[in-house]
Formats: sequence, structure tokens, C-alpha cells
Amino acid sequence: MPTYVIVGAGLAGAKAAEGLRDNGFEGKIILFGNEEQLPYERPPLSKDYLAGEKSLADFTVHPAEWYTEHDVDLRLGTGVQVIDTGGHSVGFDDGRHEHYDKLLLATGSRARRLDLLGADAEGVHVLRTADDASALLSALTERSRLAIVGAGWIGLEVAAVARTRGAQVTVVESAELPLLGALGPEVAQVFAALHTDHGVDLRLNTTVEAVTTTAEGTASGLRLADGSTVSADLVLIAVGAEPNIALAEKAGLTLDDGGVAVDESLKTSDDDVYAVGDIAAARHPLFGGRVRTEHWANALKQPAVAVSGMLGSPGSYDELPYFFTDQYDLGMEYVGHAPKYDAAVFRGDVDKREFTVFWLDKKKRVLAGMNVNIWDGLDDIKAIIRAGAKIDTDRLADPKVPLSELV
Repeated sequence: MPTYVIVGAGLAGAKAAEGLRDNGFEGKIILFGNEEQLPYERPPLSKDYLAGEKSLADFTVHPAEWYTEHDVDLRLGTGVQVIDTGGHSVGFDDGRHEHYDKLLLATGSRARRLDLLGADAEGVHVLRTADDASALLSALTERSRLAIVGAGWIGLEVAAVARTRGAQVTVVESAELPLLGALGPEVAQVFAALHTDHGVDLRLNTTVEAVTTTAEGTASGLRLADGSTVSADLVLIAVGAEPNIALAEKAGLTLDDGGVAVDESLKTSDDDVYAVGDIAAARHPLFGGRVRTEHWANALKQPAVAVSGMLGSPGSYDELPYFFTDQYDLGMEYVGHAPKYDAAVFRGDVDKREFTVFWLDKKKRVLAGMNVNIWDGLDDIKAIIRAGAKIDTDRLADPKVPLSELV
């Protein structure tokens, strides 16, 4: 019987194990995870869980008995330290090795840290794991003063939850606007106004020199580069994530775009090793190059394609990148890929935060689209992106023109 090993017991790893069994694989499946928790989804950690509206069980992928019933050898709290591609084995700190016939890497990302004075003080948090979220939830009270370093997705989502719970929130961001790199200035301004309207003290174009501490060594706020300070009871460092690619790099797998290089079938440079999720820099048939995104949708959907390849029927992962956020009364869905764009075209009411925005290239082709508090049209946006045709921007901006007519 062949043995298939999955390294990384998050959403992607659990969906891969599920996919193997659903596709008739009868061999041995071993799923290794660094955390002690059953595989779970991460988006609720900065949203419903931190708001106290969901428990970890609500977004756990499968209950414990599922792994037993499907004969999946789930080994939690067990970190793989080395991959021997020549010997087809994974190794551990104690010298043990486990053989594999096929290997799937779903190692995800870790919270990026800052080399700041005081960054390791008590009361300084990051948010990546369930344990991180539990610690932050325990510390966050109605009267808390929270200082957040970084105005990316996690920082802003936590800010929204904290303000909703009555905490005072200061967000410090080195860029001119929040989410500037992800959305561009036109849409970033919408999020700046959103948080300012909800009472967040948004410090932009500002860098942090140190986390200040009390005499007891507990975080007391931030010292900024301009000499000013922010007083706080707790500090969140939210400056992005780093893909966990050390295992792949040591194994000699080809890297690209900050991740593990994979083809359309999600196979790495080694025929018996596949990679999915945050670490997968996947060649995308629509965009012509490799795309690596750290979003929930990839962890959910890529395993099915990787499993097909592992079972000898390689497919092609051609899903458009997708992500979502919920902040206060703003909910949005983004689809597409626009790291560089020429123009942003809006349709709808931006002031009411009920609109769709499209990012276009110089040839007036839609690269990406985002719905804000509008819950239809996503399929049409996908179709417009896939068509890759020049579009009439006046009609695109006119809410009276159905998107379906623009496909």
C-alpha cells in the first residue's frame, strides 16, 4: 500500500486528506501539524472568533472522529524538520523518519515579526494561530487601549472588532494609506475613511521605533520615529505573513515569487512532491506567470487539483484569486489579480460604501474587481476578467448597464 504524507494540518491539509479518500485512495495517509488543535480555518480568528461570536469548534474543518473513520493518521504537535526527496522520507527532531510515496506540502505562513526594541515584551501580540487569537481575545476588554502596528487586512479587521467592543484603537502604518499595496490609493482611501469614521486613531506615513514598556517589562505603547508616543495596554504587530518555505528550500525544491514554484497541476520541481496554499507559487493559465496569494480560497480549492495529480490524473488550477473581508458594516469580495494597474473604475455609491470597483490595465482590460456591500455580480466580474477584452469604461461605470452585457 502506498503512503501519502501531508505536511501542514490546516485547512489545505485537511481538505487534501478528504480529497484523497473521496477519490478512492486506499493507501496510508499521514497528516502532520505543528499545532495541537484539529485543522481549522483561519479567517474567523480576526473576525467572528475575536468578536466572541464563534468558538474554535465552529470553524474546525472536521471533528476528531472524522480522521479515525477515514483512516487518516493525524499527528498533531509534530513538526517535520527535513525532507529527503531522494530517500522519499520526512524526518523529525528525534531522528525518526517516515517514508512517503507522494508528499504534499501545505505548510502555510507565519506572522511576520519586527526587530523592534520591546517587541518581545509581555502584552505584545501577533495573530496567526488559534492560540494567538485566544491570547488576544483574553487581553482585549471594553476599556482596552490597543495599538496596532500595520494597516493590512489583519490589522484593520482586528481594529474593527476592537472598536466594536468598545476599545480605544490606534493604528500605525508606514504607508500613505491602509491597504495601499493591496488595493491602490483609490480604494485604500475608502478604508481609511471607514476606520476614521469609526473612531480609530489612524497614524499614516509613520514608523515605529520601539515598543515602550513598564518597569515590570509589560508593553505600555509605542514610540514613533517622530518622537511621539502612543499609550496602550496591549500591542498587536500586524505587518503581514511569511510563507513557511524553509523545508522546501532545504529539500532543494525550486522557489519563485517568495514561495514554492509549482506548475498548473501544483506539482513542484520534484515529481512526487506537490504544494498548495500560501506557499504555492502556481503557474496560472490565465495570467501567464506564477501567482502566489495568501488567501483562504487557495487553501480550500487547491488541494482538489493537487490530489488529482498525486493520483495520476493531473489537472489545472485556474481559479481566480479571491478574498473577502468584513469590517464594521462593510463587507466585500475581491476577485482577480492586479498587482499593477492603470486605472480604477467605480460603479455605484462610494460615499455610502455600496459600490463595485474594477482595476484595468492600459489596454482597458479588467484585471480584478471588488464588490463592497453588493452581493451579486461576482460571477459576471469573473467572466469579464476571463474574457480579457477591451471594455467600454463608461458602460462599466454605469450601474444601469447590467454587468452581464459587458461580458
